[in-house]
Amino acid sequence: MAAQRAYTTHPLVLRRVTVRSVHQVTPRMRRVVLGGEELAAFTRDGTGHPAFAAPGFDDHIKLILAADGDVHAALPAQLPHGIEWTPAEHRLTRDYTPRRVDPEAGELHLDFVVHGDGPAEAWSAAAREGDELWFVGPKSSLRLPERLDWIQLVGDETALPAIGRFLDERPLDAPVHVLVTVSDDSARQELALREGDTVTWVVAEPGDAEALEAAVRALPVEAGEGYVWAAAESRALLPVRRYLQRDRKLPKDRLNVTGYWHREEAPAPEAETTADAAVREPARISSPLPWLVARAALQLGVVDAVADAPGLSAVALAARVGVPVAGVGVLLPLLSSYGVVVGADDGAPGLRLGPAGEELLDEHEREEYTGHEAELLLALTHLAPALRGGGSPWRLASGGTLHEAVAQDAERYGELVEECEQLVFLLGGLTADPLWESIGTCLLTGPGSASVAAALDDARRRPRLRVAEDAVPVAVLRGHVPAPDRIDWTAGPADVAVAAKALAHRTDEEAVLLLARLAGWTRTAVLVEASRPDGLSPHAAEAALHAYAATGSPLRDSAAIAALAHRSGWEVERTIALGWGTEATVLRRA
Repeated sequence: MAAQRAYTTHPLVLRRVTVRSVHQVTPRMRRVVLGGEELAAFTRDGTGHPAFAAPGFDDHIKLILAADGDVHAALPAQLPHGIEWTPAEHRLTRDYTPRRVDPEAGELHLDFVVHGDGPAEAWSAAAREGDELWFVGPKSSLRLPERLDWIQLVGDETALPAIGRFLDERPLDAPVHVLVTVSDDSARQELALREGDTVTWVVAEPGDAEALEAAVRALPVEAGEGYVWAAAESRALLPVRRYLQRDRKLPKDRLNVTGYWHREEAPAPEAETTADAAVREPARISSPLPWLVARAALQLGVVDAVADAPGLSAVALAARVGVPVAGVGVLLPLLSSYGVVVGADDGAPGLRLGPAGEELLDEHEREEYTGHEAELLLALTHLAPALRGGGSPWRLASGGTLHEAVAQDAERYGELVEECEQLVFLLGGLTADPLWESIGTCLLTGPGSASVAAALDDARRRPRLRVAEDAVPVAVLRGHVPAPDRIDWTAGPADVAVAAKALAHRTDEEAVLLLARLAGWTRTAVLVEASRPDGLSPHAAEAALHAYAATGSPLRDSAAIAALAHRSGWEVERTIALGWGTEATVLRRA
């Protein structure tokens, strides 16, 4: 049975609102009431956009600010169906949860924690009636299970807007157990509790992981079908997530844990500044040693072992992970110096995780060291010979192409499918295209197939779907694609073929072979690919290198994709900009 998707997508629209009033909810929370014509359906530059909709209690909108005060230079480009984050040096963005949405009054309420730091809080402190604010989103809304016996809402002060909205609107009828950590009692708020609900307030410093975990562990474990939603400082949530997954064994569809903010460690009062260091010593390229040591610690199970049994000695740790004591002795001093473990000096007993080790408990964080992108990074040790002689670094490192590897490895292909899940938020421009009006059957291929099927479902486009994949990828896709009753898992002729991120792990020669194969099944094809770096990503400059490591080609722009199409007997009919550097290229048989 296919997994049920837990989110509903929304069109991405850039909106302008103005401040109507500012209220102090508590000494620790400021509410800004916003309004404007663009909360309703409106037209800009000849393109109509739908009314603002944020039906989920924990929806997020992205506020757009500017470090230099020129917010108009920081705005993204509005596409007919999406947003393109063009480069902007001084752009600042922050995600906030709507506390209340009032369509009749044309108002949106946002709550800001008063902590004296950060661009969004500074904006709210200076906000006066008539001031403008630009935002984008939300891109999706969480779908809760329809039948629950109870729900737990856990968070710190930043989670109070979502918790308060849930209690006001009650998206489901079940007893609610609320746990909130606050910096002091003045941060407590009146909440719309009902009979059977409970609320627990815990006074703790913001980002205090131990206090939050202890409070969550103290909550009663209820019988029946339940759901836990938690939002707080990202690192403080790591032990909470671990407890809920490992000890309480909550399945993924009954758990939503989201880091709302990330605490930055303050430097020591007398610490040397970066500028001082630059004067004293020339800048150096950082060593890959910490990354390699962290990777080894994850692969050997060292991080999990110390997390599961704090206080282990080096000898006990070696026995627990099945590594000779001498081998653990090689790692521990480095892991200690990098903050992965503490208590490792001179082999002393009492090992426990340090700040970096706590972060490595997060699944997304550890993927950087052990997942698909980590393998691509290691392939770059062959970058120089690849650049000199041609071919991909991956091929030189492994002896085969990346496509050959993922086609036979369900776990690796599954990683590509999960990476493509964000694609569903960008496909509005494709599903709105007139080409679907005459489509009865659609052939899907590529790791983004699940996202295409989901986007067609959201847009109420109902072609009969077929899938053209090798056996292992089809097995992976079955668990991600909705509406399996209308999918034919045997490829065959179709009115249109959509290849979603199918070229991103193929060499040019493999891409041409795929396109030639599609030409045997359809006269119209659509290629969905990232053609330029995402302008909002801090790692945009690395995109071309990652693409080259995988395929031996830089990130393929529109011209490169057109050249591959022409080699396969296709002509480019048009290109649909989807946003975030992604395009859909519509091809017709020559």
